[in-house]
Amino acid sequence: MTVLALDIGATKFAAGVVHTGKEVRDVRRVNVPREDVWGACRDLLRAVAGDATITAVGIGSAGPVDVRTGSTAPLNIPEWKSGFAIVAAVRELFPTAAIRFAIDGACLALAEHHVGALRGVANGLALTVSSGIGGGLIADGRVVLGRTGNAGHIGHIVVPGWDVPCLCGGVGCVEAVASGMSSVRWAVAQGWPGSTGVQLAEDAHNGNEIALAALHRAGTALGQAIASAAALLDVDRVVIGGGFAQSGAPLWDPMRAALAVHARLDFLRGISVVLSEITDGATLVGAGVLATGDAGTDDLG
Repeated sequence: MTVLALDIGATKFAAGVVHTGKEVRDVRRVNVPREDVWGACRDLLRAVAGDATITAVGIGSAGPVDVRTGSTAPLNIPEWKSGFAIVAAVRELFPTAAIRFAIDGACLALAEHHVGALRGVANGLALTVSSGIGGGLIADGRVVLGRTGNAGHIGHIVVPGWDVPCLCGGVGCVEAVASGMSSVRWAVAQGWPGSTGVQLAEDAHNGNEIALAALHRAGTALGQAIASAAALLDVDRVVIGGGFAQSGAPLWDPMRAALAVHARLDFLRGISVVLSEITDGATLVGAGVLATGDAGTDDLG
């Protein structure tokens, strides 16, 4: 009997075998192709499953999602942008398995609440800052899902000062300013010769002025968004994970500076903002918690 976890990201799919609901092993990853996206996802799941009997699959997906219909419409996957029935597709692949589905931010919050920096924290916000920006919310000890399953989707909080078009159709979303993809696009437009967020962070640490400006821009926008979200949600702690969040001081210093400027109410002054303790695949870990049923009715609201 085998339980699988699946992470549908903006640029990569990841899948693995869940052990004890809090560890995912035998993880495989593939890039999201431009065409036949489900084919790539299906083949990945088959490769991870092998000949095992699959009893449950937990799916964490980049959003927006609609948990009522089991569909996902990630903004960075054009083939699925109008909606793809991911739950039905996975159920057809594993007909006897229980399929559990949530936005990646909710899975992130579950992972942090069970094994990460939100353990024992009743009110917290978990963010992923990577190719895109997502988030999940813990309120009174429970992960908040919302009407369609998109609660906590902080990537589309509007930040002041940047009228940058977002893939969602809006303008000035923090994802359009501060994600790894967006920061790379901005830096390239300024004449930076690189192509990835990792290169951008490395160049910032080496003193490249454009790279430093790009991370300062991203960090400031993140600080503004976190201040707004924290004022609305009244959380104790904010946890930030994802590849671009590993950029260090060039990103975190302006983020903390912006937070200090905007989070001035008494109940916000003690807010803790920390880097995730889960170094590899927090969304996948959360999907595993979801799949095994460890996320019971006391965890999901």
